[in-house]
Amino acid sequence: MSTLAAARYGKDNVRVYKVHRDEKTGIQTVVEMTVCVLLEGDIETSYTRADNSVIVATDSIKNTIYITAKQQPVTTPEVFGSILGSHFIEKYSHIHAAHVNIVTHRWVRMTIDGKPHPHSFVKDSPETRNVQVDVVEGKGIDINSSIKGLTVLKSTGSQFWGFLRDEFTTLKETWDRILSTDVAANWQWRPFNSVADVRANTAKFDNAWQAARNITLKVFAEDNSASVQATMYKMADQILATEPLLDTVAYELPNNHYFEIDLSWHKGTKNTGKDAEVYAPQSNPNGLIKCTVGRSSQKAKL
Repeated sequence: MSTLAAARYGKDNVRVYKVHRDEKTGIQTVVEMTVCVLLEGDIETSYTRADNSVIVATDSIKNTIYITAKQQPVTTPEVFGSILGSHFIEKYSHIHAAHVNIVTHRWVRMTIDGKPHPHSFVKDSPETRNVQVDVVEGKGIDINSSIKGLTVLKSTGSQFWGFLRDEFTTLKETWDRILSTDVAANWQWRPFNSVADVRANTAKFDNAWQAARNITLKVFAEDNSASVQATMYKMADQILATEPLLDTVAYELPNNHYFEIDLSWHKGTKNTGKDAEVYAPQSNPNGLIKCTVGRSSQKAKL
């Protein structure tokens, strides 16, 4: 005899673009998102008894996303996700949880002849601003915000030495190396009681995102890195200090390697150590370093 242990369903990869037009100034602002909404609740009979009466069609979920985007602000994504998720558990009595994931794609206003252009934008990188909003009936709203796809590199200011050495070790110690990574950073907010609670903190979501991005770039650029581990901890520690409503900050940083090339075979050409100028970028394998940093009052989970 089988039983349904868990189930959720919904609409994924819903692409949404919204433009706000300021009629007085002529300035337009654009937001492009990819949205996923998954629902949970009393839906087990749709799986076990072929009972479609409990299914809110995924096409209806898609339409709800569009209508909500028309009727409500889509910035900040934390607020939009909370409004959208709350709609489903309030509209349908048998739906008890809604999970909303929003990926906001990066569009930056063009500067033409030294002035911001009123309606033209450029996508300068694949970087995205993401949120995961989980609305659970009777338990409130959980929000996790994140940055992904922010690729950074510095040509010096990174070391790696003093690491454990044994019979498996071939890596040489270095006091000067290239450091590059694709930043994936997220920060978990303390639980919110309602959409009203989320709305009341609207400005904090933008401020935290900007602070997280600025701190990531500043620490990466200025830290004379002893390791990726040490640098990412500094980043997370500083982000936590900027916003009391944050519970944790987490980083996932791949180490994108650039290896020196020994060219001594060609007429004694020096291209290693202090003479290195030409490197070979590596696609894989790569180091992958992760950490989650919480407040000292929280018990660490290692």
